[in-house]
Amino acid sequence: MNTPIQPGMLLLSDPFLKDPNFIRSAILICQHDEATGSFGFVVNKRYQYHLGELIDDFSHTYFPLYLGGPVQIDTIHFIHKRPDVIGGSTLVGNGIYWGGNFEEVTVLLKEKQLNEFDIRFFVGYSGWDEGQLEEELNEKAWISTKATPSLVFAKQEQLIWKNALNNLGGEYALMSNYPTDPQLN
Repeated sequence: MNTPIQPGMLLLSDPFLKDPNFIRSAILICQHDEATGSFGFVVNKRYQYHLGELIDDFSHTYFPLYLGGPVQIDTIHFIHKRPDVIGGSTLVGNGIYWGGNFEEVTVLLKEKQLNEFDIRFFVGYSGWDEGQLEEELNEKAWISTKATPSLVFAKQEQLIWKNALNNLGGEYALMSNYPTDPQLN
């Protein structure tokens, strides 16, 4: 089920996609422009470090980090569902917001007013040049669906890809059970 590329869509990698950066990935698209390309975050791949291990201001917290993608892995980004307390955010779609006032986030985390199901932090991002993502969609490397807060902020992020395919039903639900390497079947 491929729809036009737009913020708020969730890209699910084809079960047999061989790119090691995106095997069984679910990517939230945050920005798309036909002239400049697309930008988003892998929402289902935990990073090896926690937020407090990389940023001194967060040394008091044990917030998980996610590997947003292979581009600029020296940057930190965030998405959330709390525009009521985080100003300056961009609505991605369906109650999911990208970015905002980082100083406010720092205070809210210190005061324990945000939990890991309100906000997700990413190291790096996923990006596509002009026309690249459209080409990959035409080649069937990705399956698209609408992102929902319950999928994107799921308690078990390792199940996001599978659950999103199951939600699509039919042949997609069957794909969720395909082995990573069909030769092992």
